[in-house]
Amino acid sequence: MVSKIRAGVFFGGPSVEHEVSVITAMQAIRALDPDRYQVIPVYVSKQGDFYTGEHLASLESYRNIPAALEKARRVVLQKEGDRVCLVLARQKRLGSSVLSELDVALPIFHGTGGEDGVMQAHFERLGLPYAGPDVTSSAIGMDKWASKALFRMHGVPCVPGIKVGRSAYFAGPEAAADRIEQEVGYPVVIKPYNLGSSVGIHKCRDRAALLEGLEDAFLYSQAVLAEQAVPNLREINCAVLGDDEEARASVCEEPLNATDILTYADKYQSGGKTGKTGAKSGGSKGMQSLARVVPADLPPETAAEVQRLAVLAFRAIGACGCSRVDFLMDGQTGALYVNEINTIPGSLAFYLWEQSGLSFSGLMDELVRLALKRQRQKALLHTSFDTNLLQNAQLGGAKGGKKV
Repeated sequence: MVSKIRAGVFFGGPSVEHEVSVITAMQAIRALDPDRYQVIPVYVSKQGDFYTGEHLASLESYRNIPAALEKARRVVLQKEGDRVCLVLARQKRLGSSVLSELDVALPIFHGTGGEDGVMQAHFERLGLPYAGPDVTSSAIGMDKWASKALFRMHGVPCVPGIKVGRSAYFAGPEAAADRIEQEVGYPVVIKPYNLGSSVGIHKCRDRAALLEGLEDAFLYSQAVLAEQAVPNLREINCAVLGDDEEARASVCEEPLNATDILTYADKYQSGGKTGKTGAKSGGSKGMQSLARVVPADLPPETAAEVQRLAVLAFRAIGACGCSRVDFLMDGQTGALYVNEINTIPGSLAFYLWEQSGLSFSGLMDELVRLALKRQRQKALLHTSFDTNLLQNAQLGGAKGGKKV
């Protein structure tokens, strides 16, 4: 009998997208084949504490989070010999404090504190295989300014814009607004540089709206982007699955947003509007609830170009696993611009893969496979270099410099 893969699903975290992460994780847990996986849910509170318990695999538990945590066990992720385990935060005096050994981690976070490389670094330090992007690509993917710099270097078109820091803005709001008006112009889109789910995003057409949008965006981020608004806007999304050796694009989608920019409410509180897929979903189903057309109504050559650019953007930041690349398109000229890459997208973009012939369960299998593949490749690398440096080293000088 083949033993099951012990998969820790990590979610929640200290982010304004905390609730969205919970919903995506519940979807992913339901999609993991129980014949292949032993699923261990690990909820990360907004304070950063880890909790586990079978009931944390049910969305109903999160109707009352304090009550759910009363029933849960607080744990830490710890190395035990050559194993990585979930261990009780309060050690037992007698007997083992180990609750479960993990074979692989599935980080399903959205936003800061989980999607930005923080959790990935924790897994790296312990040597635990994990799905999705590594530390570097996670951090770059979260930073819209840094990622767009890499996109441009790889020939991926992006909307012109500038970055404005929080300290510079509050030192002189009017001067910051002057700079945006001179270098970007109206209409201008203001957004936090390191958030997703359309939190803190504003389309501004005059000075009053600009100042109001900046004030709100700086509530969520230390820096914001001010970018030219694309005329005749159509938003087109495409998912990519793979790594640096193999990557393929899904079909494209077009969200049917209720406003002229896609907002948080459009994405997660749309009330279950029906798109071309015919799927009607409630707001509790995350990105699945957004009204959309799948596949997007695009000429074949345009859809192919979106897919090509999506894979190029994915590879530009060294992504792995499943990402969703969001595009802005001028509906009249057909000009395409990459808006951002979501390295752990809402609902894991499973609805795009289902329309591409890959089931949600199959998608989860692929994410685990890619995680274990990366770990095998890393095991082939040298992590030490034979030297007698420490045996012969001497401290010399007031600053502790090497004595020669």
